[in-house]
Amino acid sequence: MSSLITEDEISHETELVWLEDITALDYVRQSLDRLPTRKGRPAYHRDGRMVGYAVLGPTAKPSRASGTFRRRVFWLLPHDRDSQPDGLYTKSAPAEAVDPRTLQPRAKGSKTERSEGGPLSPAIHGHRTSA
Repeated sequence: MSSLITEDEISHETELVWLEDITALDYVRQSLDRLPTRKGRPAYHRDGRMVGYAVLGPTAKPSRASGTFRRRVFWLLPHDRDSQPDGLYTKSAPAEAVDPRTLQPRAKGSKTERSEGGPLSPAIHGHRTSA
């Protein structure tokens, strides 16, 4: 869960790669996944879709036990608000969700009024900006 991610665990991030335009998304889910590499698009094994991922710098060390790197992955499930605006998360958000506009490398992001189901985003009303 995002609330359990600490700044220390993401201190080696150099870049966040977005696979789609995040300006239309009120929230994304984030998790720390064990991955075989520091960079590149990771394999995705959840329902839904991967929205983005973190790239680690050369000083990131792999786990001694598994040889893997802990990297953030950003994702959405089929029942999330972007796909079902009147569904389960109409006026709330999953525990691991954060507003993607609050995310940066080495910053875990935060919930906002918008991510929690507050006022509709400008993107929903047809205004889009580049990410």
